[in-house]
Amino acid sequence: METTIASISTAPGIGGIGIIRMSGPEAFEILNKIFVPKNPESIEKIKGYTMKYGKIKEGKNDIDEVLVSYFKAPKSYTAENMCEINSHGGIVIVRKILDLCLQNGAEMAEPGEFTKRAFLNGRIDLLQAESVIDIIDAKSEKEAKAGVKQLEGSLSKEIKKIKQEIMDVMVNVEVTIDYPEYDVEEVTQKELQTMLESVEKKLSILEKSFDNGKLIKEGIKTAIIGKPNAGKSSLLNAILKEKRAIVTEYEGTTRDTIEEFITINGIPLKLIDTAGIRNAKDEVEKIGIKKSKQIASEADLIIAIFDSSKELEEEDREILELIKNKKAIILLNKCDLENPKITENNKEFENQKENILKISALKEEGINELKEKITDLFKINQIQIDNEIVVTNLRHKNLISKAKQQTEMAQKSILENMPIDLIAIHIKSILEDLNAITGEEVTEEIINEIFAKFCLGK
Repeated sequence: METTIASISTAPGIGGIGIIRMSGPEAFEILNKIFVPKNPESIEKIKGYTMKYGKIKEGKNDIDEVLVSYFKAPKSYTAENMCEINSHGGIVIVRKILDLCLQNGAEMAEPGEFTKRAFLNGRIDLLQAESVIDIIDAKSEKEAKAGVKQLEGSLSKEIKKIKQEIMDVMVNVEVTIDYPEYDVEEVTQKELQTMLESVEKKLSILEKSFDNGKLIKEGIKTAIIGKPNAGKSSLLNAILKEKRAIVTEYEGTTRDTIEEFITINGIPLKLIDTAGIRNAKDEVEKIGIKKSKQIASEADLIIAIFDSSKELEEEDREILELIKNKKAIILLNKCDLENPKITENNKEFENQKENILKISALKEEGINELKEKITDLFKINQIQIDNEIVVTNLRHKNLISKAKQQTEMAQKSILENMPIDLIAIHIKSILEDLNAITGEEVTEEIINEIFAKFCLGK
């Protein structure tokens, strides 16, 4: 028999309300043991999607005034009987109510178990279930929007259409394999070729969309590098519009990295302020500089900042070496000072002129131009969520790539006049890969791995 599970669904800490969620065959029976509504009714008479006001009690003692939402199977998040107890926020009260649920027969839910039950009970597919965690973890509006679209089933519907296109032709393939006396193989191979070309094209579009999907989900990892006192920390503060990093006249203030997120036109930008690059004076600074170079090598974008009031030095040239063959923006800082020693006309910058900007990090001048340059470099304004399906999940992208590879192998088999039953093996592999995306063919191990990433109560 399926157990009844319970968990706190709101974030820990003090807040206006706290929500304890329960789901399973005995959810309402357990609720009746601890909840006394102001207007009592039998559970049969209470309609789903309704709320009741009352008190949570432990014996004769009042614990809290609450509102309880009722959701009756199969019209609930989990497709089971379900209730949500809306109590006052705060760690003590919320945990007490959860304890009462557990004492009266519920079991503690595992991370993501409510969504896992929604998937296992057929209310949503695995792709939609994964979109739930994408919405929860969203760092930008575009990422949240992409998650909502997938929860609504946009990618699932596209996968279903592709599968149906394959199945329409596979019917004839099975006939040809089972009844070889009917000479229809030549016709069937032509149908197969047309279908495979169409499917490959559609899978290619989905695969390519992951370039934007990765950008939406993971953002742009951006390393701010430069010599000590070039203005890295001032730049971080100017972009964030808050004093996040310590700024002093002394060199080498930043020993370790400082990481912060902002969004630019709906795309998250992970800004990393690094230790100044120079010949280190002590072991701690050496570690910080080594880490700076490592981060720069792994970054999607490097913002290299130079103090334009000073001549270029050996450390500056080392920084220019670091940004070779990388997507980079050069900032000439302290543009508000007269008679700059460094300009965009320096021979060292001759291959970077398109991506050079003058700024004053201290006075917050040139920050909007920097954001516009990042937008142009990554074509952020061209990323559309409303009218396009965008793959944001690496698992989905890898399976789409595998399926596409099988379409190519199947087409190669046709050109080589391979027997149709061997061609069919590749086509069945395409279907298996697509089914793994939506969860129709997926191991329990993968299911558990996916839902382990969820938070408690979801």
